[in-house]
Amino acid sequence: MATGGGSPSIVEFFGGEDGYRCGYCRSDTGNLSHGMWAHSMTVQDYQDLIDRGWRRSGKYVYKPIMNQTCCPQYTIRCRALQFQASKSHKKVLKKMLKFISKGDASKVASEEEPMDSHIEDVATCDFPHKSESQVSQSDLTPLAVDQAERVENEDKDSGETKEEGNVQKVESDSVQICADKGTPVPAEPSHSAKAVHAPPKPGKGADLSKPLCRKAKDIRKERKLQKLLQNQMGTAEGSQLQGDQAFLLQNSKSKTNQPKNIEDFVFVPLPDDARHKLEVRVVRSSPPSSQFKATFQESYQVYKRYQMVIHKDPPDKPTINQFTRFLCDSPLEGQYKPSDLLCPETYVWTPIEQCLPLLEHSKYSRFNQDGKAVDEGRLKELGRVRVLHKRTVMPYSIYKKRRKGPSDEASVQQYASLVGQTCSERMLLFRS
Repeated sequence: MATGGGSPSIVEFFGGEDGYRCGYCRSDTGNLSHGMWAHSMTVQDYQDLIDRGWRRSGKYVYKPIMNQTCCPQYTIRCRALQFQASKSHKKVLKKMLKFISKGDASKVASEEEPMDSHIEDVATCDFPHKSESQVSQSDLTPLAVDQAERVENEDKDSGETKEEGNVQKVESDSVQICADKGTPVPAEPSHSAKAVHAPPKPGKGADLSKPLCRKAKDIRKERKLQKLLQNQMGTAEGSQLQGDQAFLLQNSKSKTNQPKNIEDFVFVPLPDDARHKLEVRVVRSSPPSSQFKATFQESYQVYKRYQMVIHKDPPDKPTINQFTRFLCDSPLEGQYKPSDLLCPETYVWTPIEQCLPLLEHSKYSRFNQDGKAVDEGRLKELGRVRVLHKRTVMPYSIYKKRRKGPSDEASVQQYASLVGQTCSERMLLFRS
């Protein structure tokens, strides 16, 4: 048999007008679909069939009759190269990576970042109370001249006096600097300068004995900024550091706003002392590679546990034969093709956001809103359908003349209409 090029797809069409039991709603005869057995199939043919609403279980390839079946099964695709992880995805990945690093699920849970262990905003919030002896010279930050003048002017404008003392708050990146009554705030701190934290009157101000609540994402941002400062600045002093912080913060925001792909989350470098290791491989299942054979039992045990936990199957039900038939047997030849929904009438991929409102109104819906649009891949010439008959490849027009017995044109017409003109000319329809 000479077919030219690589090995072609060979399929045997069954039709399938009779209803059978539905695995979703448990209807006895509500599930309606067309089916065919794929003796072999190229990846390109399978991709084209997917684009026309076909799906498969092992080597059985079937197409639900969408406008009649009890539970329409819409073809969905995720554009893997444009994948954007959701918050829940990121959370799961981070927990997994922590487990790989630490090796103990209890440690992972106990090491979550605290929500109330830090101050929410370093620039504007109070710090926990320190006695005078606990405040060191390094805790003090130089007060810029323009800040001192602004504070003094505001004090003059207010015209108010305080019995406890003139406590002036200065916005800075570290602490509040306070002075005794009548003592001007110096532009530069001296070695004799002291920081005094006066407790608030009852019912006024924040409780300095307790830290304010802070969100974990703010903590992470601060840590990231500190890391950037260490890497790019080394050591810095005074007001120049404050200006650089703002500049680096803007740069870090622009970098962190870039969406990460799935590799950024999965292939994260692990520490040298990680308790576990993670390796991601693509393993060929059909025909089975040596790696597939070596890990077959482990993969089967994962499948068996999944079936028992999620689907409540008894221990003896998830057999090796079921695992092999459902997930391993394939008519595809050793390539992999990576959210849109497929219109069941025109076979045009439509963004899922446009489809959901239609599906909420009706379980069956045409997604293509262009009323004039038609199936561009529909059957146009039945005679060009390729047939495999008595180990010979021929167009249907020739086979029709050679065939003896009752006509099978209706069956071939149905098959070709379902797979489309392109696939019908490329795949081989087995005829006995």
